[in-house]
Amino acid sequence: MDSRQLSTAEAAAAQLHIVSLGSSFAAGPGIHLQEDPCAARRSTKNYPHLLAASLNAKLTDLTASGSTLLNITTEPQSAPFSKATFAPQISKIPSDVNIITITAGGNDLGYIGGIFKDAWDNSLLGKTINLFIHAVRKIASAFGSSKSESVANLSPDGLVTRLGSVVDEIHERFPEARIFLVEYLAVFGPATKPKVDVGLSQERIDHHRNAASALQSAYEIIALTRSEWCTRVPMHTISQTHALGSEEPWVEGFSMQLLFQRGPMFHPNLRGMESVASHLLDLIKKKN
Repeated sequence: MDSRQLSTAEAAAAQLHIVSLGSSFAAGPGIHLQEDPCAARRSTKNYPHLLAASLNAKLTDLTASGSTLLNITTEPQSAPFSKATFAPQISKIPSDVNIITITAGGNDLGYIGGIFKDAWDNSLLGKTINLFIHAVRKIASAFGSSKSESVANLSPDGLVTRLGSVVDEIHERFPEARIFLVEYLAVFGPATKPKVDVGLSQERIDHHRNAASALQSAYEIIALTRSEWCTRVPMHTISQTHALGSEEPWVEGFSMQLLFQRGPMFHPNLRGMESVASHLLDLIKKKN
């Protein structure tokens, strides 16, 4: 092997391998370009891709919109808009991984789904369709076919327990990898005005902010008790001044245009993803 071949081989050996796990706040639904628009709803401009490009690193992006913490470790995930099924994300982590990023837990709490439901219920189209659905259900009830089931959301304590078990299992399987818990960007911040920036009351905004705080608290608890190999990326706090109603929001709000375009409603936009990647990059450099 000549010197040129040797340097190439050494560079390849030294190249970081990043693996990203989690749900839509990492996947980036609605952000152009989408590498898997129907199933994972994963963008080539999400923070994992932007981070890997900045570090010239290999990337295995396993994020998928709609995933829960259990979809990371134990349960396969069925994509709602296709016939695709994703194996538990942990099963696809390659052995040469150096860095693992995780953004998940919101779906376990019913966080973003709850915000969307409130916004939809308060929109004119949502109210109209909901009246129709209510009428259909009343008719179905008369014929004894109104059975429905709902899945209970986790409590904040339950979220801490589940997140801890996920992080511990990943560390047990890949003990040499550094884990970064990347918090959700704030959707509602100090500048968010009810009925102006979003069609919700102050009471509902506060309700969803409490869910966001529960997520942030869970990340903080898990990272503090596993600090030797786990680092929290405090995007919840950093993004408070970039929530809905701010001069430069890092998330998108609710609109019919975004709805029909399957845009990133109540999810990070490109500016948000760029900010997450930038702060994560700084932390990685400090740890290395």
